[in-house]
Formats: sequence, C-alpha cells, structure tokens
Amino acid sequence: MMAQVSRERLSVARRIRAGLLALVLCAQAGFGFSVAGQQDSTCEANGSLYYVGEWYFLDSDHCTQCECTAEGSACARTECTTLPAACIHVSHYPTDCCPRCEKIGCEYRAVVYELGQSFQPSECEQCTCDSDGIARCLVADCAPPPCVNPIYEPGKCCPECKDGPNCYTDASRHQVIPAGEPVWVDSCTKCRCHDGQDAGYWEGNRLATCSRLKNCTPEQPSAQHN
Repeated sequence: MMAQVSRERLSVARRIRAGLLALVLCAQAGFGFSVAGQQDSTCEANGSLYYVGEWYFLDSDHCTQCECTAEGSACARTECTTLPAACIHVSHYPTDCCPRCEKIGCEYRAVVYELGQSFQPSECEQCTCDSDGIARCLVADCAPPPCVNPIYEPGKCCPECKDGPNCYTDASRHQVIPAGEPVWVDSCTKCRCHDGQDAGYWEGNRLATCSRLKNCTPEQPSAQHN
C-alpha cells in the first residue's frame, strides 16, 4: 500500500514539472507569456516591437519621440530651437527633425563675412558684419572737388585735384585758371576763382568772377599784363 502511494506522488510531481517546462518553452518561443502566465507589455511601431522602457522615433515623423509604457506608447513631438539670426546656411537632413545652421555671418553682394568683421566692398564704403547677420555700411560723402579736372585714383573714394584748385574763366569752359590770386586772362579782363568763402562754392560753382576794364581793347596774348 505504501509503495502504491509513493508511485502516485512521483507521477504527480513529474506532471507538474512537465507543465512548468512547457510554460518556460512557450515564453522562450515568443508567445508573449511569462512563466507566471501573464502577458508581457510591448509596443508595436515602425514595424518592430518595443519593450516597456524603450524609446524610439517614429519613422514617419522624425520629430516625434515615443516611450513604450505598460499602458502603451507615450509620444511627444520635439520642438525645434530657433536658429541664430545670423544663420546664412541652413541644412535639412532627411534623418533629422530640426534644421541645422551650418554657418553664421553676413552675406553682402554674394560674399560671406564673419561676425564682427569689417570690410570695404568699394572705395567709398566701410562695412561691418553685425551680430544679427546684417552688414551695415557707411558711405563716404565726398565734397565737391575744388577743381574742374579732378582725377579718381584707384583705391581712393573721393576725387583729387592733381593740378590744385582751379576754375573756368567763363561759361564756354575753354580756359582754366588756377585759384588764388586774380589772373589777367587778357589785357582787359581780370578773373578770380571762387573760394570757400564765396556763395555757391560748395554747390559746384566753377566759373570765375571777372572784371573788365572800360574802353579797353584786348591786346595780343604776348602783350598781356602780369
């Protein structure tokens, strides 16, 4: 009698072990059950399964990041930071959510300058690349040259009077006299160029003021007074 009871207990123990082994094999085979008989929590996205605690980005939207929780996927969209005001080269990569600023600076007349850089795009301009990405320039304001034949030198903004200040003797603009002291343009006519004290000088008046002797007949040029 005792031997029969022992054999029955041994049979029951074997069946229990076999059942437990079957549950373990099912769990290892990926049927979604734990040894305790409870279903594991997973999240399905991007054609894959994610376990609780795993983070992932959606393939359909690289700006949305999710976490797999016991209640399901918890997702939030990434907010892109504002690009610098001085950004002049922005790139959009397919795998990135937000645009990237590749270069900051100023672009002026198709040329790129660094922030804080001073540059001279022409003889009459002096510019600075400000921190907001805008190139601000000062343009030289040249005064009217005090001559009728100014010369523009390479690398210089304002014209220069190589022969000194001068003017025309009359509206025909054929004869030029130097500024300063009055000049006899013929034996009867004396002319003087305007200077900075005369009205109209800075408005570009380049005609001389002339006076003519009364009842005078001009002599030949060789007989002009000094």
